Amino acid sequence: MDAELTAAGAPDNDPGRIGIGLGMAAPTILRFGSDEQKQRWLRPLWTGEEVWCQLFSEPGAGSDLAALATRAVPDEEGGWVVDGQKVWTSSAHLARWAILIARTDPAVPKHRGISYFVCDMTDPGVEVRPLRQITGEAEFNEVFLTGVRIPDAHRLGGIGEGWKVAQTTLMNERVAIGGVRIPREGGMIGVAAEDWRARPDLRTHELHQRLLALWVESEVARLTGERLRQQLSQGQPGPEGSGMKLAFARLAQEISGWEVEFLAEDGLTYDDWTMRRPDGVDFTGREAGYRYLRAKGNSIEGGTSEVLLNIVAERVLGLPPEPRTDKDVAWKDLPR
Repeated sequence: MDAELTAAGAPDNDPGRIGIGLGMAAPTILRFGSDEQKQRWLRPLWTGEEVWCQLFSEPGAGSDLAALATRAVPDEEGGWVVDGQKVWTSSAHLARWAILIARTDPAVPKHRGISYFVCDMTDPGVEVRPLRQITGEAEFNEVFLTGVRIPDAHRLGGIGEGWKVAQTTLMNERVAIGGVRIPREGGMIGVAAEDWRARPDLRTHELHQRLLALWVESEVARLTGERLRQQLSQGQPGPEGSGMKLAFARLAQEISGWEVEFLAEDGLTYDDWTMRRPDGVDFTGREAGYRYLRAKGNSIEGGTSEVLLNIVAERVLGLPPEPRTDKDVAWKDLPR
């Protein structure tokens, strides 16, 4: 649909700014939301009137997300009171709404005591603090939740079923990051190819061979993404999205590293180290130095590459899972 709208010359909805809403919140609301929730949230999400963010990771629950400690306690009005801290929250400084997972029952094993909510980022008790990156930008944030009241009507899925709901979000997140449709020789490899054609004075045989290998890998990843989208049209995303996200992160880092090396001293230039709050991420409209620095986060955001390797190994290749000694232990009894 996006391709047809673009071909027709229609204005877009600024997907770089509202990517979390489009790629993560909307698929989850579509699957688990009530008719009233869909009616309230989906249209302004799609039009970009309301920006969304994701309150999942915590200082003590990143790769092991199910270990999260943010608590949601029932209040006297039938709603919930939330206290805790979230981290690495993209666009929290712009967001009106957040998808939030919080612990509602500490007396059961960690995966079974989580519920899934939608949090109004303008409510009292929500504090957003910037996290400055190596580029000088602060796309990410810490979010502190102190006595935040969430009505039960803003819960997605059943009480204690938040991990199941979150899996839908996470699988769509990896597709949103790694499965973006790009044209042939588009994205990062397109920028590298433009550099090569524009600077014949910097060419060497060794750099040429490396560029050709990266071009082939990028094309393979692009075609694999097309196949993944064909599967998505038949139903919900599966663990294959983790493989695409892995490939995206590795290629972005390798291509940006090649570009810095090819451009020599020009590849090290970067124009703005000041603290600033961007509306989105633009890899192609910046200097090579920016792309190299920003790509370092690709193997962390949206699930670390190490965790995604485990997902691919266990759920795609069927390899034996790693031993997990805490699966049947109540969260409150786990060492922290």
